[in-house]
Amino acid sequence: MFSTSTSSSSSSSSSSSSCCCSSRRFNVNAAISVPKLPRIRFSTSPKTIRLPSRDLGFENIVLTRRTLVEDQQTNEEGGSCSSTSMEVMIRARLYAVLEAVCDRVEMHKNIGEQRDNWNTLLLNSINMITLTAATMAGVGGGASLLALKLSAALLFTAATGMMVVVNKIQPSQLAEEQRNAVRLFKQLQREIETVLTIRIPCEEDVEEAMEKVLALDRAYPFPLLGNKMIEKFPKKFESAIWWPSKRFQRANIGREMTKQNNGWSDQEVEMEMREVVQVLKTKDREDYERLGNLILKTNKFLAISGPLLTGIAAIGSCAGSPSWAAAAGALATVVNTFEHGGQLGMVLEMYRNCAGFFMLLEESIESTVDESEVEKRENGEMFEMKVALKLGRSLSELRDLARKSSYSRIEGTQVEEFASKLF
Repeated sequence: MFSTSTSSSSSSSSSSSSCCCSSRRFNVNAAISVPKLPRIRFSTSPKTIRLPSRDLGFENIVLTRRTLVEDQQTNEEGGSCSSTSMEVMIRARLYAVLEAVCDRVEMHKNIGEQRDNWNTLLLNSINMITLTAATMAGVGGGASLLALKLSAALLFTAATGMMVVVNKIQPSQLAEEQRNAVRLFKQLQREIETVLTIRIPCEEDVEEAMEKVLALDRAYPFPLLGNKMIEKFPKKFESAIWWPSKRFQRANIGREMTKQNNGWSDQEVEMEMREVVQVLKTKDREDYERLGNLILKTNKFLAISGPLLTGIAAIGSCAGSPSWAAAAGALATVVNTFEHGGQLGMVLEMYRNCAGFFMLLEESIESTVDESEVEKRENGEMFEMKVALKLGRSLSELRDLARKSSYSRIEGTQVEEFASKLF
């Protein structure tokens, strides 16, 4: 009994002690999750910080130049510096010519607009002065007022001087010259851009582009007076010449993709081109030269008649012949309006340009056909298509024209059809 009670008491004491111990040792476990920070790598080599730029064109130019320099340095390290550096230099030179051409386009465009305004303003001013002087001469003659007669004489004299200057420079013809220059410089700009786009330019491309720019500068100068200005009243009608006298011949690009003999396998295309040249000489260019001479003579007559009539009117107003002064002044106004209002100078320049276009096409065909080495010619099919497009014809119509020309020469007659359907 004693043992049992002892054991029970001991067990109860142990259980109570364990409960007290467990209550004292109660722990609270909590976890805090901290996000991982990203790793930052610092490089020792400095890098260029690129800031946002508004001028994207300038950024592209800088990147292009940097790329070219890096490529050149890489090639120097690899040992192929000579060829690549030469290509880079040729391309840079051609880009420089292109920039000059774009600048010429803007210059001729601005000057053309200015000279077109000259034609309108000077025409209206001279007509108003002449009509005012004629009115004053008629009124002053009847009333015998010296002031009106003197004023009319002064106005007629001023109109005479202005007519002489305007007829000398021909503002309508000056404006047409600048319009033609803009068109031709834009054509040269597209040619250079095409070369830079489709293939690697060569030294001949740069020389040819520079020669064309200089030839256009000679054909359409900026000065109004002096030897550089185009003669407005030559003794004979002359076609405009805006292309260099030196013909640049280069090997055909990509002829390995063409047919046999570079598209000139048979004599049919060559004979066709010769017949087209014959029609251009005997019909188109001859007709424009005839019309150009007619316009030139008419413009000369009107350019002399206008100042002469105003001079007669000035003398008549001073000499006491008001009726003659008024009639001469009115007739001078009609002559001036017909000459500059009808823009005969512009028509003459248009005929010069058209005749020059046909002359250039003739020289281009003859220089291509006369080349003995077929490989140096332009591809025959491509050249035929270009000629047809310049004349406003399809390939079938161009071949029909050549066939008609051949038959007419055999029969001893002249073909009635013109080669060009555009002009």
